[in-house]
Amino acid sequence: MREQMQRVAAYAVILRDGEILLSRLAPRLAREELWTLPGGGLDHGEDPRDAVVREVQEETGLAVTIGPTAHTFSFHQPDAWRKGRRADAHSLRIVYDGWVPVDAPAPRVVEVDGSTVDAAWHPVADVLAGTVPTVGLVKEALAAHEPARLQRTAAYALLVRDDAVLLTRVSPRGFHTGSWALPGGGIDQGEAPRDAVLREVREETGLTCVVGEVLVVDDERVRGTAPSGRDEEFHAIGIVFRATLPDGADPLALTVEDGGTTDAAAWVSLADVTSGAVPVVSLVHAALAAREGGQRA
Repeated sequence: MREQMQRVAAYAVILRDGEILLSRLAPRLAREELWTLPGGGLDHGEDPRDAVVREVQEETGLAVTIGPTAHTFSFHQPDAWRKGRRADAHSLRIVYDGWVPVDAPAPRVVEVDGSTVDAAWHPVADVLAGTVPTVGLVKEALAAHEPARLQRTAAYALLVRDDAVLLTRVSPRGFHTGSWALPGGGIDQGEAPRDAVLREVREETGLTCVVGEVLVVDDERVRGTAPSGRDEEFHAIGIVFRATLPDGADPLALTVEDGGTTDAAAWVSLADVTSGAVPVVSLVHAALAAREGGQRA
């Protein structure tokens, strides 16, 4: 009867912009090119989450954040080669959702004489197509992976004057980076939507507005890399209010939000928005269409 060996290991599925972070197994473990998830065996008494953080740092040089849940995979090899002899091997793999900062440097192996010799981002499509040779765990983990889901209700203002609309540009801290949006943002716990509009317009543009009636309620679903670096499915519900500037207000006295989800504010020509010359999020088009319909009525 062969010796029975059991190993418990922890790994991370780390996705970013359609790519997955993988580690290449050392030649002593795989003679041909073979990639796996970054991770490895738990030390005695080590928490699996701590093991993932340690292993990812050793194998890729990157600091990973681990999600709250994991999938478990079992792999039994009755006739395996372990430590120079035949063994009945059983591996229990705990796979977490993980993410690294969007501005993380290129991955590189830190450990010396470890089980991996390279680290790189690979297109998920190539992995699933078999173009990138991987251990079976990689495709199993990808099949079980689900993006983090986040829903947010936000309030916005539509301010139009002299054939121009007040817009703010999305910073790298938000989805749709570089596109233009209506001034506004998330409603805080217990905050009235109208109060949220006043606060957000002031924070993002420096202007104080007069909030009118609700113009339109729209929603958008976005799947991609969140500002944190996490693979996320974001559901945005936007409440758009008509708004005006009070008498005597200077519409050009605009200021830029510091460290927020917007990095610019400007009055943008309606013609440039409708022609596509200025890229805007879908909520802008929905609000302008509702405004146009209301004017015709």
